[in-house]
Amino acid sequence: MKTPYKNIYNVLKLNRFIVLVVVIGAVLTCIVSVLMVIKLHNETVNNAFVVNTDGSVIPLKMVKQQENLEVEILSHLELFHSYFYHIDASNYEKHLEKALWLGNSSVDALYRQKKADGVYNRLLQYSLVQKVLKIESKIDVQSEPYRFETTTVFEINRGTVTDTYELMTTGNLIKVDRNFPKNTHGLLITNFFESTLRKIETQ
Repeated sequence: MKTPYKNIYNVLKLNRFIVLVVVIGAVLTCIVSVLMVIKLHNETVNNAFVVNTDGSVIPLKMVKQQENLEVEILSHLELFHSYFYHIDASNYEKHLEKALWLGNSSVDALYRQKKADGVYNRLLQYSLVQKVLKIESKIDVQSEPYRFETTTVFEINRGTVTDTYELMTTGNLIKVDRNFPKNTHGLLITNFFESTLRKIETQ
């Protein structure tokens, strides 16, 4: 006698086959995804990053990390000293906030000392403009922490009078995780110290 229903065993076999295909497909998808993530991670680790003028992040393939280290350290120091010393009444809060991301507690301690001494209050009160003219750094990249000595020449415009100063700062640099856009070079200034400050007499 013929029945409109299929044999129950055939239906179960078909269902088991479908389930098996779905499970195998899911497993293969997971394996491919994991492999792609690992590959992407390895490519990311082997790349250096710079920030373009419009703020976008540009990956650059690293040939040798040591070759780029000196350039990154010099750029980091120039960026920090520009933010920390190139200030006026309109930008000092924004610049100092950016500078504090580039150094550790030694930088923060110096900032708090200057604040307590009334440096930034005088900046506001007398509308002073402190402009960095030149930044030159000597560095030692043989071993971490990397020692540096930076000479910063800046002028203070007091309206009718402009004085020029030469400041010598020292400290060390250590590697940290890159933080875009707050710490693009992945370096942190430690043991920061203002060693000498002298006024440059102009003729």
